[in-house]
Amino acid sequence: MKVLVINCGSSSLKYQIIDMKNEEVIAKGKCDKINLDGSFIDYKCPSKSVKFIKEVNMPTHNEAISTLINELTHPEHGAVADINEISAVGHRVVHGGEMFSESVIITDEVLKAVEECNDLAPLHNPANIIGIKACKEILPNVPMVAVFDTAFHQTMPEEAYLYALPYEYYEKYKVRRYGFHGTSHRYVLDKAAQMLNKNVEDINVISCHLGNGASVCAIKGGKSIDTSMGLTPLEGLMMGTRCGDIDPAIIKFIMEHENLSINEMCDTLNKKSGLLGISRTTSDVRDLKGLRDNGDERAALALKMFAYRVKKYIGSYMTALGRVDAITFEGGIGEFNQDIVELIVRDLEPLGIKYDLSKLDVEGQQTYVSTKDSKIPMLIIPTDEELMIARDAVSLIK
Repeated sequence: MKVLVINCGSSSLKYQIIDMKNEEVIAKGKCDKINLDGSFIDYKCPSKSVKFIKEVNMPTHNEAISTLINELTHPEHGAVADINEISAVGHRVVHGGEMFSESVIITDEVLKAVEECNDLAPLHNPANIIGIKACKEILPNVPMVAVFDTAFHQTMPEEAYLYALPYEYYEKYKVRRYGFHGTSHRYVLDKAAQMLNKNVEDINVISCHLGNGASVCAIKGGKSIDTSMGLTPLEGLMMGTRCGDIDPAIIKFIMEHENLSINEMCDTLNKKSGLLGISRTTSDVRDLKGLRDNGDERAALALKMFAYRVKKYIGSYMTALGRVDAITFEGGIGEFNQDIVELIVRDLEPLGIKYDLSKLDVEGQQTYVSTKDSKIPMLIIPTDEELMIARDAVSLIK
């Protein structure tokens, strides 16, 4: 059984085809600059040692899907002989609101419910819906599955997900913490349970998904009880270009002094802040480390701020969980920048957390980074959201 996994943005479409017989990725890449000049497809088929980038006119996502299908079934470099080999399409959907606590097969009713969440994720959900509709038009007979970033966090209790605002805003507009990266946190939880040789429902984990977007999740008995992201992905940790937690009064203060509109202010908070805002140069941790090592104090400050905020969330979630069986690090920063992980876990020894610097030399591999006598194991676990989406799709269509 082969599953096509789609992650659709407003002008891009990332894809993978996974053969679920052995969970092998047989093709992956992206269609980029959709509806823009210079649109192209980035195509990789590892089994045939094929990879290329080709310019293709893609004025809409329908053309992007058609282009993708043409390459996937190409007689020379295609990953499948016929499109009928695709048994399901799994779609990443960012926001499912309170309506979805698990993945579902996409029906007209489901699509309508996802559209009702557009106000909660205006940058993401409309693009996800475009991808779903394009796939349904090009592949009308293939089952479609929606996997929600927010679903895993629907187990949070009221005291964790409600904001201290007039309750009527929750009643009228569902203003609350939803959390994101749920698919990643769920995948890492399963892997952590395997490494600890325990059942998922028996462990408490602090999961740190650290990439350009970053979040921390407190998992108790296999269920999310709190997470750093909120109504939108803007809340929580300092990120690549997002500010994370700030005093809300800052917004009015800056708008008045800089004469900014609300849209300009939102753009600043989402796209011009975080690591980029502090360093003034880049949001890429790899580049920031190079700048830091060459004496750039602003780059060094940005990395210290990032690590400090992750450390604070780990500490607060330790108190929320009581017993912690593991702390995990995943995502591009968590998996490939172990010197940043070292910055995060440094000074946690009074809590019984000990790490082994020699183990921090391993990047992008599943491993322990804690010592054997550490009271809490620390694990690096490469995440795989696409595989989790494909697994959900297979489970549902069966």
